[in-house]
Amino acid sequence: MKKELKTLRWRPRWVTHLGCIKGCLEYLGVDVSDAWVFGATGHAFVLNIHDVVCPSGPTAWRTEMLFKLGRNIGYTTDGVLGFKSESDFAEKQEQAWQHARSSIDAGIPCYGWELDVPEYYVVYGYDDEGYYFSGPLCDESKNPKPWKELGDTEIGVLEMYSIKKTEPTDDITVVKQALEFALELADSPSKWILPKYRAGLGGFDNWMHAVQGGTAHGFGMAYNAAVWGECREFAVDFLREAKERIDGTVGSAFDEALGHYEVVAKNLHALAEAFPFPPKGEEIEDEDRRAHALKHLKDARQAEESGLRALRKIIEQL
Repeated sequence: MKKELKTLRWRPRWVTHLGCIKGCLEYLGVDVSDAWVFGATGHAFVLNIHDVVCPSGPTAWRTEMLFKLGRNIGYTTDGVLGFKSESDFAEKQEQAWQHARSSIDAGIPCYGWELDVPEYYVVYGYDDEGYYFSGPLCDESKNPKPWKELGDTEIGVLEMYSIKKTEPTDDITVVKQALEFALELADSPSKWILPKYRAGLGGFDNWMHAVQGGTAHGFGMAYNAAVWGECREFAVDFLREAKERIDGTVGSAFDEALGHYEVVAKNLHALAEAFPFPPKGEEIEDEDRRAHALKHLKDARQAEESGLRALRKIIEQL
């Protein structure tokens, strides 16, 4: 027997994690903008780059802070995390299956990792065999996903979460805690990232070094440019919305930050145009193309550095 939440679907975004959360929030009637979701969770200010610009950068970092900061804008997250390499993996698969079914039975939306490609997917239903899901490169022919196959992949990570409504906090708390996380990730990223990755300004350095040395992954160039460009565009929109929501003496600091992040977004957008997704090849052999990429990355890094200083000013004044 099939059970489903008929209007629950993901919202197409390069950051599929937030595209799933946004789809769940819309289903629950939580009325927040994409910019508020990206910014309030801190994700709009994230940048995580592998030393050869592997396409895993946008998803291969510890994202627990998204759950904590999500409470500020009106939702809580619960669920199951497991690893194929661990002895209790089969038990975690069953726990995830039970969690999704009981949540959907209660009208609570769910989302999970790698129901198809290595991205996040909304889980909108189930039957006796497995999960019905919505997300990137997905159509009805891929449903259902047998529940015993979840996480049984080369990556070997199992994630299944449910989203519930809660009371949001005040706007000042939302903005202050989001920007504090942005600065923490930029200043002390070791808590959040994995070996061979760098975040914040170090992420830009990794990116430029790989491009200059000819080791940058072509698929990763296109995908990282698209993801982090989307994030910085929403960083601009978040700062603009935050300025409108918060009355007081912080306006000039917001304007300063906005100016810098507009430059970051503009340069990453230009990079994404130069390396469109999907790419035509894996290697970047053209010297002019590499020089073009380096210019935009250098300008983006410089603006990001100034933007981080402006974020500090906002926090000090809140």
